[in-house]
Amino acid sequence: MKGRADLHMHTHYSDGVLSPTELVRRAKQAGLSIISITDHDNADGIDEGIREGQTLGVEVIPGMELSASVGDQDIHILGYFFDHHDQRLHDYLAIFRAERVRRAERIVGKLNDLKIPLTIEAVLDRAGTGSVGRPHIAAALVDGGLTGTYHEAFLKYIGFGKPAYEKKYQISPADAVELITSAGGLSFVAHPGPSIDEKLLLDLIKAGVDGIEVVHPAHSPELMAYYNGIASEYYLLTSGGSDFHGGRKNDHEVLGRYVVTDKHIDMMRRQLQ
Repeated sequence: MKGRADLHMHTHYSDGVLSPTELVRRAKQAGLSIISITDHDNADGIDEGIREGQTLGVEVIPGMELSASVGDQDIHILGYFFDHHDQRLHDYLAIFRAERVRRAERIVGKLNDLKIPLTIEAVLDRAGTGSVGRPHIAAALVDGGLTGTYHEAFLKYIGFGKPAYEKKYQISPADAVELITSAGGLSFVAHPGPSIDEKLLLDLIKAGVDGIEVVHPAHSPELMAYYNGIASEYYLLTSGGSDFHGGRKNDHEVLGRYVVTDKHIDMMRRQLQ
């Protein structure tokens, strides 16, 4: 496959474990020629990734995975080719990071009320340079011997509807699309299946997304065919990637497997023009 591209990858600037430099090197080893670093609500790793990509001959497209919501449902919007130095975008991300810390503090407070002696310092240490979130809280609970496993932390304490759950600060999908568009980029619905039904997907299309992430480890061949059909019907772009984090048990299987071609990238560039 010519010009193999993975447009969904995370670094330690969100919930991945590799630095941007390490991620680009892994991508090169996997035979990828184009990648996008799409950290959650964070663009801080893009410049480092671009520099390493220039050294190794891997094109790094500016990307991000923005958090949005419809009611109680989380929606993720992928952005590509935007100006990652755009001041309005950075102002929003600064607000978002501050709200993430405040949410973590509220969750830790609820855990303390449950007699679980987790500290916010332990959570922030686990997050490091990344945008703090529930995965860091779960990891800190495991590190401290306060819960048996990462998944147990979600199932017992911090998952939706559990005693220490706190809703995170989010914006509407339409606002996320507008933020990406105003910075000169393209917006895509991230991994819609199986959590996004057809009605919600059509609402997101009406909100102005430019495309749908079709190729993803969570999508069966049938779902990929379905989303390709939706994209064709509504004249949308398509994208895809591995959603690589570097610390998940099946990451070694997905890298280099869930890809799109340089033709997809060319179509994105034509739409931008």
